[in-house]
Amino acid sequence: MDVNAMVSALEARAAEAIKAEEGDYIGDDGLLYCHKCHTKKQTEVNILGTIRRPMCLCKCQAEKRAAEEEEYKRREFEQKVNELRRMGFPEADMRNWTFSNDDLTNEKITKAAQRYVDNFSELRKSGKGLLLYGNTGTGKTYTACEIANALIDKGYPVLVTNFARILNTLQGTFEKQEYVDSFNRYQLLVIDDLGIERDTAYAKEQVFNIIDSRYRSGLPMIITTNLTMEKIKNPEDIENRRIYDRILERCFPIEVGGSSRRRKAVREDYDDMKNLLGLE
Repeated sequence: MDVNAMVSALEARAAEAIKAEEGDYIGDDGLLYCHKCHTKKQTEVNILGTIRRPMCLCKCQAEKRAAEEEEYKRREFEQKVNELRRMGFPEADMRNWTFSNDDLTNEKITKAAQRYVDNFSELRKSGKGLLLYGNTGTGKTYTACEIANALIDKGYPVLVTNFARILNTLQGTFEKQEYVDSFNRYQLLVIDDLGIERDTAYAKEQVFNIIDSRYRSGLPMIITTNLTMEKIKNPEDIENRRIYDRILERCFPIEVGGSSRRRKAVREDYDDMKNLLGLE
């Protein structure tokens, strides 16, 4: 196909996509103008000495197309975020554990968690994570999940899991290393309740493999645990020592203290039921 034929074909496609509407008019320069925004729907170009007048987008058409493209990108991103959230949490309730739903029982911890999210792009490069430790029910898992939700909102793949679930899956698969390596698809790995897994040589070996794989990948982790810092820094055996040493090297420890949120919620539910049943 020669140049003129190619240009004619492109002009035809442009004319098909951009049509004249009722009210459009010919300007003093002989080109077609939009009756709405009064900008050109036609332009003039010199191609190898031949003047051509292909159709083009006027201002309002260009703005409409840009808005449509932006809306398409927004919906596409929203679908991606919804899928990341569905895949990232083992329990549906965790998808609602967000900063906006935080009751600010421990405002200092919540602010620290928000700063971690705000600086994640830099922290991710150095593989810096968090070790959230403290008594049962103080909000460690909630804090980890609100970080996970906020990062998913930004489009980062995040997985929230625990070693009990990981060990159960490992026992049922032959491709153990492939399963371990699969965690490195996630920009952040959240492992909940370190220390509740079975205390066996096999369990400790698999826990080490997960932590070591993540350590070597250079990707960040957030780990929650009811273990005290004393036990983490001074474990009783060499197997736990090599696990905890890697965790402490990559995860900044934050003690999540205060009263148990879980017990507070139970008390409130108990009081509500008493009122409902007229047992006051």
